[in-house]
Amino acid sequence: MEINPERLKLARLRRKMTYSALATATGLSSKSVAEYEKYDSLFSPSEQTLSILASILGYPVSFFYGKEVDFVDPSTVSFRSLKNLKAAEQHAAEAAGSLGVIINNYFEDIFNLPCLNIPNLRDYEPEVAAEIVREKWGLGVKSISNMVHLLEANGVRVFSLAENTLDVDAFSFWKNDTPYVFLNTQKTGERSRFDAAHELGHLVLHRHGSPQGKSAEEEADNFASAFLMPKRTILATKMAFPTLDGIISIKGNWLVSSVALIVRMKNVGILTEWQYRSLMVEATKRGLRKSEVNGIARERSLIIDKLLSSLKKEGIGIFGLSKMLSIPTDELTHLLFRPTVINGDGLNIGSSNNKPSLKLV
Repeated sequence: MEINPERLKLARLRRKMTYSALATATGLSSKSVAEYEKYDSLFSPSEQTLSILASILGYPVSFFYGKEVDFVDPSTVSFRSLKNLKAAEQHAAEAAGSLGVIINNYFEDIFNLPCLNIPNLRDYEPEVAAEIVREKWGLGVKSISNMVHLLEANGVRVFSLAENTLDVDAFSFWKNDTPYVFLNTQKTGERSRFDAAHELGHLVLHRHGSPQGKSAEEEADNFASAFLMPKRTILATKMAFPTLDGIISIKGNWLVSSVALIVRMKNVGILTEWQYRSLMVEATKRGLRKSEVNGIARERSLIIDKLLSSLKKEGIGIFGLSKMLSIPTDELTHLLFRPTVINGDGLNIGSSNNKPSLKLV
């Protein structure tokens, strides 16, 4: 039985290794490593060689014999800091997206997940699009209590990231008519919420086009700002003499960062240019571009908690799931909002034609 070359490539990209680096680590030639990743390769690695590759990459040998990988198309992925992003980090993040698709396909095979409810608003201005989505989802102008739960309830598959760089803060893409969002766990709670709304903007505004470039990022930012902070509620804010402390005291109404609220107040016209600049200078001096006063907890997936809880009742914990999917436990926990390994194991799950149905409450 021959290996699936795509899976060798995925594992290598996840570990941020070039052909040369993997060759050096394994004692192979770069040419051999590159050849192993080709579908029309003239030769495949021996069992001994594959064992060495698996050991260096930290993936079980069984992973390389799995089904074809549904690779994420780089042109469909939005990265907010693409200009500063190193190629290895970008490829590793995209590979994490491919792992997320594998995990989601497994979940969809045994559970009924929320149906897609994301409108295609490509021809709309971000502000208008935000209002349309709020109306479609029955939100009115009320504050959103949890962005991750809201996305999941409307069919978005949300995963976490533990990338060792803030340049990969979040990204999203469509795959087989399913929307995905990946959120970096290193951000503050407020910034992670904004990232989630920003990625929703990409999903709504750029579904059938490239979500990349300065213009697309600005559109997604404007959508996120309008979606989290409806114009009507911002205009209703009475602040004759805006101060940073005053803004800090009310930012909890929308669960956003101080800086995001300052920008939104300026954009809707209740701050002058001078007030805006003064507040931003003070916010920068007080470190509010990277941290928050009275910050909120980072949001996490509700659906993944429910899925894992249901699996555990069937005798399968995170270690068992790792074995079933042949995905390393560290990769799995980082994608499933679990920064540390949790207890619980199991080897298989009974087959059934009746899929457990999950409902968000």
